[in-house]
Amino acid sequence: MPRPDLSVETHIWGEDTRYTVVRAEHCEALAARHIAHVAVIDAAAPYTIVRTRLSGAFMQVCLAGEGRTLLDGRWYTHKPGYATFAPAHVLHAFHCVPGKRWQLAWVRFMPTSVRSVRGAMSPLMTRFDGGVLQHAVLGLSHEMRAAADPGNCAVWLDVIERYIGRILEPWQQEPRLVRVWDAVQADLARDWTLADMARLASTSEEHLRRLCQKSLGRSPGRQLVSLRIEQAARLLATGTDKVEAIANSVGYANPFAFSNTFKRLTGFRPSDYRTRPHGGMSHDSNPKPGSDTTKVARKR
Repeated sequence: MPRPDLSVETHIWGEDTRYTVVRAEHCEALAARHIAHVAVIDAAAPYTIVRTRLSGAFMQVCLAGEGRTLLDGRWYTHKPGYATFAPAHVLHAFHCVPGKRWQLAWVRFMPTSVRSVRGAMSPLMTRFDGGVLQHAVLGLSHEMRAAADPGNCAVWLDVIERYIGRILEPWQQEPRLVRVWDAVQADLARDWTLADMARLASTSEEHLRRLCQKSLGRSPGRQLVSLRIEQAARLLATGTDKVEAIANSVGYANPFAFSNTFKRLTGFRPSDYRTRPHGGMSHDSNPKPGSDTTKVARKR
């Protein structure tokens, strides 16, 4: 199966994909926590999603089978026991592998969510058992189809949010990384070196590499690049500053280096990215239009 065209917004579900989705417009508990929707998916080819204008962050956990996910401009095999996170305003894509089913649980955040606007978030793949998250999403779906009791819904959402935190806030479990990335995010224009960051962490450069690899799944250098491009994408999508000024503000003195790195991670040149529409909720991964709180594709 050829890789999808990353320049085109694509939502292909296929007749052999089944899903259960709970949406904020039908669940006040989701809306109150700035979560657009939660879902459990059992997908098969040609299931393909390409989001060129992801306005809110997106997290998904592989439960069984396997698929392919684009992170940091690279395609990765997404297998059970791993979770991925895509921040807002960064190119996001994933698809099924022909002949293999792919079971996922996901959480889609609103643009107003702290997960969508916080600078410390960057593309991420990390180990995580999604079984509890799957059961919590299905539990919330069952409650919404039954009594839709606000208290019971809040309990399921508490479980979902706690597990989201385990996936998306690994650096908060390591105080040395908190110091580093808080300082980096506050001054992205600085010419950061590995030595600078190691001093902030009060550790050696090699140990900082190990800490970042363990907690974030990437080197300090890759994390720095991800934060810079994420911030640049946000500024391009929401502001009017010139591309060169934005490049300088996130630490790129060379506009060509900035443009090349930006295209590698987002799929677009900065000027092209700005001129594309960056829609809101209407560009969610909506399987089909309608008002049902939970939707299940019947055909296998």
